[in-house]
Amino acid sequence: MTVRASQRISALGTYAFAEVDRLVSDLRAQGVAVIDFGVGDPRAPTPRLIREEAKVAVDRHASSGYPSYVGAPRFRRAAADWVQRRFGVEVDPALHVTSSVGSKEAVFHAPLAFVDAGDVVISPDPGYPPYARGTRFAGGENFHYPLRPQNGYLPDLGAIPDDVAARAKMLWLCYPNSPTGAVAPLSFYEEAAAFCRERGILLCSDEAYSEIYFGPEPPPSALEAGLDNVLAFFSMSKRSAMTGWRCGYVVGDADAVALYRKLKTNIDSGTPDFVQDAAIAALGDEHHVVAMREEYRARRDLICDAFVAAGLADCRSAATLYVWQRAPQGMSAEDFAKRLLEPSVALVTTPGTWISAAHGVDDPGEGHVRLALVPTTEDCEEAARRIRALRLGGPSASV
Repeated sequence: MTVRASQRISALGTYAFAEVDRLVSDLRAQGVAVIDFGVGDPRAPTPRLIREEAKVAVDRHASSGYPSYVGAPRFRRAAADWVQRRFGVEVDPALHVTSSVGSKEAVFHAPLAFVDAGDVVISPDPGYPPYARGTRFAGGENFHYPLRPQNGYLPDLGAIPDDVAARAKMLWLCYPNSPTGAVAPLSFYEEAAAFCRERGILLCSDEAYSEIYFGPEPPPSALEAGLDNVLAFFSMSKRSAMTGWRCGYVVGDADAVALYRKLKTNIDSGTPDFVQDAAIAALGDEHHVVAMREEYRARRDLICDAFVAAGLADCRSAATLYVWQRAPQGMSAEDFAKRLLEPSVALVTTPGTWISAAHGVDDPGEGHVRLALVPTTEDCEEAARRIRALRLGGPSASV
């Protein structure tokens, strides 16, 4: 018997970050000392206070059975309190907050709650692949808006065709932005919220990187533009180096949260209670967040200074753990990534074209590579030394 893939699976290409993992494995098998900037998976240990709380919580919940589908009341309360402290937005944990098994699960599954066949979901290009793939699995159609430097990597909402907006059920934003590192001002969130409310579109704001920023002021949240027709997706992964713990939460419009909860009860059995308790400890502490933010700043500066010394543009990001580096003039994203992969350099990066939906001359990912600043500071110092030795020279591709 031949096992056949479903049409949904057959339509998928290789997941970009799985391809990055394969490249790393191949190089290491050849004995090359690879420094991997490909996948945004923090290498730092989860902070001790979080791990210690988890140890205690494992025994606390030794006979707890299945956890709550939507998050224990204590976890939703902690998330609501953090949102109030951080953004000045008061939310009711019983109505406006639900847990998720990390952000990826929530992002991928959300269209199943709001999208029917033929509906449109609007999302950034380049952007996180689950925005588009979750839409496809829900039977919806994707419309991608380009992120371009001349617009501060913000979408031009006025350029979205009227017929697309009329069919749209969701619009995805991601700020601080992966991969560009851009930050959206509150005025933009207000504009986007008004655009969506006027058209009956659910504004979905992926805010997984909200706590990794380098400017004097913390980035705002879409929630500050009001809860009506807004959902914000948060993750413990980047804020607290908890990628493997799979814990996040969704906050916003009470009706939308209720629909997402209804979906979620049919998909998973909730985040384990001991993980929720560890996340509560994480949400109650900002010291580890500040320390990690400063580590990312130091790594960003090491890498960006090295590219400048090698003759490329200074692409210092305003936020996130990514650098969106422009390639030498005339060099494609993939060619630049391959150049950085040569054994004398051995740096794994992600070509911008791998995380974009467009192809050809208008591809907004072309001419860029993304570096995730997850190697240790010592490895970043070594990577900077290798980059400086490249002497790529010449002007970088113009903005």
